[in-house]
Amino acid sequence: MTLHFDKATEAIAHFIGLFEIKIEELRLREAHEEFTASRQDERAPPELPFVPVNVKAPYDLEDFNPDVPYKPLAPGLVGLVTWSHVGPLPPTFSAPGDMAALAKPGLLPQHWSTAKSSSLTLDLQIDPPGSVAVYTSQYIRLSDNDFVSIGGHGLDFDLRIDNSAGLAGLIETARQVSPLADAEEPGTADAVLTFVDTASQQLEAYSAASDGEHGLFVARSDSLEGTYVNGELVDEAPRLEDYLPEPDETATETPILSSHASGSFAAGEGPVAAKAAVELEAGGNTLVNSVVLTNNWLQSHVLAVAGDHVELNAIVQINAWCDSDLVSPALNDWKLIGENPTRAFNIAMFKHLEPSPAESGHAGSGDFPKAWAITEIKGDLLIMNWLEQFTFMTDEDVAILSCTGATTSIIAGGNTAINNISLAELGSYYDLIFVGGHVYDANIIQQLNILFDNDHVGAVDGFGTCGEGSVSTGGNLLWNYAGIVEAGGATSVKPMPQSYLDALDKLANGKKSLPDDVLQDDVFAGMKGLKVLYISGNLINLNYVKQTTILGDGDQVALAKSTLVTGSDGDWSISTGSNVLVNHAGILDVDAGATIYAGGGAYSDEVLIQAELITDEPNLGGRDPDALVNEAVAFLGDDMMAPDPGPQPMDHGQSDFGRSHNDRTDKGPSDHASPHIDADPMHSMLA
Repeated sequence: MTLHFDKATEAIAHFIGLFEIKIEELRLREAHEEFTASRQDERAPPELPFVPVNVKAPYDLEDFNPDVPYKPLAPGLVGLVTWSHVGPLPPTFSAPGDMAALAKPGLLPQHWSTAKSSSLTLDLQIDPPGSVAVYTSQYIRLSDNDFVSIGGHGLDFDLRIDNSAGLAGLIETARQVSPLADAEEPGTADAVLTFVDTASQQLEAYSAASDGEHGLFVARSDSLEGTYVNGELVDEAPRLEDYLPEPDETATETPILSSHASGSFAAGEGPVAAKAAVELEAGGNTLVNSVVLTNNWLQSHVLAVAGDHVELNAIVQINAWCDSDLVSPALNDWKLIGENPTRAFNIAMFKHLEPSPAESGHAGSGDFPKAWAITEIKGDLLIMNWLEQFTFMTDEDVAILSCTGATTSIIAGGNTAINNISLAELGSYYDLIFVGGHVYDANIIQQLNILFDNDHVGAVDGFGTCGEGSVSTGGNLLWNYAGIVEAGGATSVKPMPQSYLDALDKLANGKKSLPDDVLQDDVFAGMKGLKVLYISGNLINLNYVKQTTILGDGDQVALAKSTLVTGSDGDWSISTGSNVLVNHAGILDVDAGATIYAGGGAYSDEVLIQAELITDEPNLGGRDPDALVNEAVAFLGDDMMAPDPGPQPMDHGQSDFGRSHNDRTDKGPSDHASPHIDADPMHSMLA
């Protein structure tokens, strides 16, 4: 049976059916999109795009250059009301009325005046430079006197040669050579002036009385230029690294911390025989004093001094040594390193750098300055550096050695002592400096090396070896290097123009004004204004460096035969020298003016003194070193060679070492040893 609906019912049923179908489609669509999205997540991500980046670095880094010139910044002008800082150039004003409105007195009124109308002033405060005084003393004192007894020789070594008197005499002889040995540090500005005047007179008298002396070179002139080595003018100074002692040839080339293993192989059974060798290093000391001073505390385009301009540059260098060695004739078959004697160098350099036109202001062009600012120092301005370095070392070792059948290495020296000062004084810059008094500019360097290295190497009766042997008692190096570099116009001081004399008169009377002729000096062309410093007293500049190095390295070595080890095939290496004494000093002094005018006289004096003192005192008279050694050794008793039984009760008449006082013969003072003299070398240098 077929059911028929009317048209309205059929339309409604058809619509509902379509609606249900649409809902099902939407449900299926949502599930399908979620399923598709999950499949997209499981896919591998694509590779990131690579975009090359080109980096350009056209600037290459250069090595450190210690000679880069330094020019300090000019002092700023600080206003009291409106400005917080004014640069090197003066401010520009629209009308004179603005200057009058801004004028206000301060604690230290410094006038900024115009050349057109000196009645209108702007008070600006400029801090004047202060005095600087540096006192530095560096002292090193080391005593490393060792006693070494190695091997079963059964001997007691009692060689005691007192070197105090010989070292003290060598010090006193070197002091007598130096004309400034007794200089004391000044404590006031007047004392500095006295010191400069006294030093100049002493150097002049010494130069006149020292002509033709052996081992002494003196050069004196208004201006010295170039490098002097041991009294000779050379084109190029020697280098220190070319003359340092060679390293020990017997030393291993493999460092202690090495990744490479080494060893030996012995076939069969039994112990591996060790190499029999004895090595002694009783010297190899290094003493260094170093000073580098740069003085650029005050600088200007023009320095005008009402009085005299006095300049003094002096270098005093002395090398003194005594290296009189005695070596046993029983060691003639050894490699005697006697062809490497003690060497000494005195190196001095004087150099003057003239200012370039750009530095002196002549490169300027355009209008001349219309304004100026003046600051004043009432009294003297002092710039002083007093630097002293002193190193005193004794390394007098006593050793009696025999071969133990194994490798024995003794280092009784190898000390290092270093004093170092590096000082740079960078101060203020002005366009013009007036000095109402005088200018004193002095640079003095004193260097002294003293070495006492009288070594004694002897053999006890019965000593012998069929191994290789070498002995070195020399190879010492004494090195003095000093350099003074003057930068500025002190080499050509000019007469004072009348315009500068007039300006000095006004400043002395309290008038803060400059004549038009001063402002129109060619040096100031192109400048908008001048920064002026007025010193009513003297300008004093003193740089003093004193370096003293003293080493006493007199070693006594006795070689003996071992009574416990058979055979004499050991290798020997004895070194008692190879000491290095270095004094290095450099002064770079920048003059206060690129152009210098003097109302009085201009005095320049440069002095160089280089001396070498070689002595063989005290001299043992060429005696046989073996005879001296055999006189100083004594055979020990059997109880001294027996193993140590440990602490024992001390009986009456026994010494602290467990043997009777009668067991040891009192030899008294022997004829080979110099009598003991209570001479303190330190007292000779510091007195």
